[in-house]
Order: sequence, then structure tokens, then C-alpha cells
Amino acid sequence: MPVPTKFFLTKGIGVHKDKLGSFEHALRNAGIARFNLVEVSSILPPGCLYIQKEKGLMLLKDGEIVYTVMSKNSTNEPYRRLSASVGIAMPKDKSQYGYLSEYHAFGIDEEKAGEYAEDLAATMLASTLGVPFNPDASYDEKKEIWKISNKIVETSHITHTAVGDENGLWTTVVAAAVFIVEQ
Repeated sequence: MPVPTKFFLTKGIGVHKDKLGSFEHALRNAGIARFNLVEVSSILPPGCLYIQKEKGLMLLKDGEIVYTVMSKNSTNEPYRRLSASVGIAMPKDKSQYGYLSEYHAFGIDEEKAGEYAEDLAATMLASTLGVPFNPDASYDEKKEIWKISNKIVETSHITHTAVGDENGLWTTVVAAAVFIVEQ
């Protein structure tokens, strides 16, 4: 199987009377409902290039099997805050692999969910690269150590938060890193 060479990020929200329907609407909102999605674990292949969503969507065909690292969260509880986030950590050395992390939670805002997902990805990468750090340190403290180590070039995230529908309809949020495998 070929290794993905590109990836893009997307997010979406859906509301529907059925949980599956709300998930479908979230995928549509994210622009990826027309693909057969296969969820994979957290490795960002070496040299995998980040591209804009619009460009990535043009490289894919309807019905194509598409690999993704996806976070999703749903609720039918009125006014319940929910989030889904994918964190990204890329090494400076492009011949090494990076990490993606999935994180979902209730009751926290977009900034906290995004930082947590980013921290998860960066922590996994740092431990693989042998960068010493205190796992109990704050995210900002760890981020400074990673910058000083000169081994992690970039961390980021894509996050979607929402509040459950006031009438108790299912509300679903998704965040995803979508891989492009060029033939």
C-alpha cells in the first residue's frame, strides 16, 4: 500500500434527530461525506505535505477509500458543550514521522480542546525523538522545551466545538486530518 504524501485538515458540525444522521451532516459540513472513510492511528508519514482543504478535495474522487485520523463527539443533551480536535506535531527532520492525536471532550472550549490535542501529539513525538521533558509540566512549559530542542518544527490543531441542540436533537462535531495517497 502506498504511503500518503499529502494531508489536509477539516472540521464540521451536524444536527439531526438521529445520531447517525447528525454524524452524516457533520461529514457533509466538513466536505468529506462523499468518501469511504477509514480511520487510522496517529502516524503522520515522513515528508507528508500539508495542503489546503480545497486542493485536497480536488485530488479525491467520489467513493474513494480515504484514510483519516478523525475525532468525533456527539450529544443529544440540550446546551451541553462538546468538542472534537486533532492535534499535529511535525518533526524538523522531514525524513522522520510525526504524530496526529484525536481528542474529544465535554464542557471545555475550543482553545482548551485544541491545546490538549496539540499537546498529546507533541508529547508523543517528543518521546519518540528522545526530547527530555516533564510530562506534568504545563503545555506552555513543554512547548518551550520542544522549541529549544530544535527537533519539533511545528505543532498545531484543528478543533470544532458546539453546544447541544436546545430541543434535544443529536449534535455531532468532527475534526479530521485527511490523507491523500497519490497513485
